[in-house]
Amino acid sequence: MKNPMVQAASLLEKLMFLVNVRPLSPGSREEPPPAPGYYDTSCFKRGDLLEVPRTLFIHFGIYLGENRVAHMMPDILPAVTGDRRQIQQVVTNKRLILGVITKTASIRVDTVEDFAYGGSILVNHMDRLFEDQVLGSEEAARRAEKLVGATAYSLLWNNCEHFVTYCRYGAPVSFQTDKFCETVKMIIRDQRSVLASMLVGLASIVCLGLAPSTTLPTIFIPFFLWMAG
Repeated sequence: MKNPMVQAASLLEKLMFLVNVRPLSPGSREEPPPAPGYYDTSCFKRGDLLEVPRTLFIHFGIYLGENRVAHMMPDILPAVTGDRRQIQQVVTNKRLILGVITKTASIRVDTVEDFAYGGSILVNHMDRLFEDQVLGSEEAARRAEKLVGATAYSLLWNNCEHFVTYCRYGAPVSFQTDKFCETVKMIIRDQRSVLASMLVGLASIVCLGLAPSTTLPTIFIPFFLWMAG
């Protein structure tokens, strides 16, 4: 029997990629990104960490200056072609999904408009979590530029958040992954609590006999624990 933690992580990792898929209008093709100049880049500095909150998760990038952002995107194309012009085109949903499935990606440089795709942008919002670990802005930008190109990808273990935290703070970390894993562990613990309460209830019935004080808790406690989980 497979480890429930592994099963849950595998299933949810396959579902999590939907956060990066841009929704399409019924019967329409993929919508173009906002026109250049949509964002005021004058407040961005080279080496800044940019965050774009989405429905459930956050997309991250490192600002390189001159309206350019380095960020990691799942993408199948770098694994099948070396044509840089083709790879540099905006990643379509099909390319993104195949990249997630095959665990391939590219660290690419796009305009702020292509990176954010209409979402609001937070600047250096994670600095408060790392205190004195923030590297120099130029060092962060150089790290990002050095990593540009094809790379392995995992929604849980090597995603866009790992990329930017390595560049700006010196260590690849993903708080989204940590939160996800804690949620999976909590679900598993809840399931174990249901089983444990059932076993304790059955033991009390065997030792003390059938009675409302033993039978009702044996039925209702596991039920409410299961419902809460």
